Amino acid sequence: MHANLSTKDLRAVVALSQTRSFGQAALQMHLSQSALSALIARVEAQVGARLFERTTRAVELTDAGQVFIHHAQELLRDTERALRAVSDTVELRNGSVAVAALPSLAAVLVPRVFAAFSAMHPGVRLSLLDTLSGPAFDLVRDGKVDFALTAADPKQEDLFYEQLTTDTFMLVCAEDHPLRSSRQPVAMEDTLQYPHVSMPFSASVRQYVDAHLLAKGLRFAPVFEVDHIATIGALVSAGLGISALPETAIALLRSERLALLPLRAQGIQRPLGMVTRRHAAISSAALAMRQMVKQAMQQDPLHVI
Repeated sequence: MHANLSTKDLRAVVALSQTRSFGQAALQMHLSQSALSALIARVEAQVGARLFERTTRAVELTDAGQVFIHHAQELLRDTERALRAVSDTVELRNGSVAVAALPSLAAVLVPRVFAAFSAMHPGVRLSLLDTLSGPAFDLVRDGKVDFALTAADPKQEDLFYEQLTTDTFMLVCAEDHPLRSSRQPVAMEDTLQYPHVSMPFSASVRQYVDAHLLAKGLRFAPVFEVDHIATIGALVSAGLGISALPETAIALLRSERLALLPLRAQGIQRPLGMVTRRHAAISSAALAMRQMVKQAMQQDPLHVI
């Protein structure tokens, strides 16, 4: 049996079962009595059974009709729930958004955007993965996150990169370091006489420093290589070295014993942008989150001074 019944058909049968009157059911369905009668007859023909017993005084459900009504009401409830779920998703009353971000962005930018988004759309579930650019690309590609905020363009056919802002590097040193006496911005190459603290080469922070100096024919050889910004800050604060860091990373340092020095013009800059999958469907919640992130990164360039 292959019946082709619409929700209107189901609602009409339910209305007739509740009113037991073709006249009242026709009014509820905004149909004429003859049109309703023809609709009920068509439904009965499709299901292969009489659903109603008609007399001059009443309309009663048959045994088959009672079974049909039970399932018809369930189908109508399921349809209403589905429509409400779609509406809730479109209106951002529910749903989920997952974001991957560089640790510095995950600590500085994303929490502020998440807080603003949650205040507007409390029913949407949010998740954040702080990771380096390479793993972030895989998370986007595998559909485990809706987008990633990174410092690198993946240049891969299945991924799209949109630069949103630029992260400028500055020099971080102890407050009593000799470089503090300079009244002018410092050239990165002129700081190599001092011990440096940096991150491993897998981190974009280190890659941009290396590339800047390599272009000048210089090799960067920090005395300490550590994974975490807080550790860099502690080592620098203790006078064990200086560090060239982007402003988003510097924003994570809280020590009062640190000083910030601008690098000379044409210093080191790190582009920051958003990575998404090409031609992939995107939820309303993820689209709204992407727009909020773009506005935050373009309007507030993450400067710390």
